[in-house]
Amino acid sequence: MNQITIDIGNTRTKYAVFAGSKLIAADKLEKPKDLANIIAHYEIKKAIVSSVRHLDQELKQLSVLNRFIELTATTPIPVINKYGTPQTLGMDRLAAVVGACALYPNQNLLVIDAGTCITFDFIDRDQAYYGGSISPGLAMKFKAMHTFTGKLPLVEQTETDNISLIGRNTIECLQSGVFNGTVAEVDGLIVEYKKQFPDLKTLVCGGDAPFFEKNLKARIFAEPNLVLIGLNHILNYNV
Repeated sequence: MNQITIDIGNTRTKYAVFAGSKLIAADKLEKPKDLANIIAHYEIKKAIVSSVRHLDQELKQLSVLNRFIELTATTPIPVINKYGTPQTLGMDRLAAVVGACALYPNQNLLVIDAGTCITFDFIDRDQAYYGGSISPGLAMKFKAMHTFTGKLPLVEQTETDNISLIGRNTIECLQSGVFNGTVAEVDGLIVEYKKQFPDLKTLVCGGDAPFFEKNLKARIFAEPNLVLIGLNHILNYNV
């Protein structure tokens, strides 16, 4: 019996198909109407969705399934949630730490989701989730500098292997500030976490994960489907 997990973010939607705990397929969901074809093709019977927006189109297509869960603050989860305001917690963050625990049980874990925002989430070896921090992502920083100044141009975020520390023109200065500054920020936070938890394992997911995988000094484990894996773990926990 196949099941689908769907992560609807600020800029894109991803899905993964599982048979129990085995990942069968994962991809972007380009249009909500494509979901019906995916459900039919993989003979989906169960689904779980994490979303940052309303699900009108998706809900109509998922309502035909035997079991459908929309992840909320009241959904039972296989970790201890000690976040102070669970109703305001992004469900993708919660799913990511559940996914991390499923892959690396009984370890101190730092989960970094590098997307529109960069979120840092800590869960200890007893599977107690506490929270972490949120900061602007790469694209958001570029847009903010353009939006809130009179003359700074909007720099398109492009993949680069050679980020100059000393920018020699305005574009390079903006790139250096965003890329080098964010790498230093993430590396620095990992160092601070490791001071408290020397055996810490760090996982990175999200659209900008490949950039950080190439540029961070800290040792990390990149798992692009971490949120989807966590959603599947929550679905299995409930059904």
